[in-house]
Amino acid sequence: MKDNTAAWLDSPYADLVVRDAPMPVPTSGQLLVEVRALAVNPLDAIIQSNGAVMYGWLRYPVILGEDVAGVVVAVGDEVTGFSVGDRVVAYAIGLEKGRDAVAESGFQGYVVVDEGLAAALPDSMPFEEAAVLPLAISAAAAGLFESDQLDLDYSILAGQAPRDEVVVVWGGASAVGGNAIQLARAAGYRVITTASVGNHDRMRRLGAEAAFDYRDPSAVGQIVEAVNGSPVAGILAVAVGSAEPCLRIARATGAARIAMASPPVSFYDQPRRRGLSLARMRLFLRLGVRTALLQLRSRTSGVRASFIWGSAIATSPVGPAVWGGYLAEALAAGRHLPYPEACVAGEGLSAVQGAVDMLRRGVSAQKLVVILAPTSAIS
Repeated sequence: MKDNTAAWLDSPYADLVVRDAPMPVPTSGQLLVEVRALAVNPLDAIIQSNGAVMYGWLRYPVILGEDVAGVVVAVGDEVTGFSVGDRVVAYAIGLEKGRDAVAESGFQGYVVVDEGLAAALPDSMPFEEAAVLPLAISAAAAGLFESDQLDLDYSILAGQAPRDEVVVVWGGASAVGGNAIQLARAAGYRVITTASVGNHDRMRRLGAEAAFDYRDPSAVGQIVEAVNGSPVAGILAVAVGSAEPCLRIARATGAARIAMASPPVSFYDQPRRRGLSLARMRLFLRLGVRTALLQLRSRTSGVRASFIWGSAIATSPVGPAVWGGYLAEALAAGRHLPYPEACVAGEGLSAVQGAVDMLRRGVSAQKLVVILAPTSAIS
């Protein structure tokens, strides 16, 4: 096994710098994974752009990255489901409070991950395809199934008898939305979604029974008509600006809960540099005002609207149900498709900063992936 390297974030707002990193050591219940592919997420760009906002507990330098796929090269005590040489996809949660933002983050050659947040990959699935999944499916699962979110029944994923209840996913072409469609269908719910017209067929292939253009001014009315009086179990709001139309749908259908995967403003609309700026001040003013108005409108309508925190599944029964009980088998059987499509943005850790910058400029129905060459004796 060779030395480890990582793409480091040395300080808020800085560019990522590739250099040596400590070799992570798996503790009880953890796997050491040699990373073969990693994906970038809006969260990585937001942390780099926001400094201490949101993730104020981070102590720099840190390593970003949540989505990894690779090969297990060592296991900690009490690991029962994996062995050295296994091909896995895993959710790296080093950026979360109380975790190790160096050893447990994904933008590096080797990373330690919790056994309960890893799933075996079929031999036929390339690492770059699998790397799109971890944060997206975890956030989708949290929004759908956590008791303080939509609280849907996940007792028999991929085996539940069909229900008449509808789940509305606003933003189905997003990474979280596409995985939410598949998870909700696996739990037996009907799904109605929104996406651009060019993605409607893709949404149906993922399991949505109907898809509507989110840019159409009549989309809310079309969704209400498609629900046709059926009970709406919950609404998942994905993408900036999705909460307001979702609240109108909830009012019209009697839905009691909205789970929100995105803030009401884009954090990309600010300079990536230290200090106050007019753009940053305006952004956080809009964020505060729109969030307060949304909460006021939802409460007066009897609707509970809450923001999703994807890593919540790491300490709840949802994590084992999705990662341990569902994902590996569903991938092997083709019941859960890696979504969104992987777009390879480069090879090697030096390509990660460019991928994050590309993400800021906008990516639709794809996830940017960086491929890493194998470094250990395990092929």
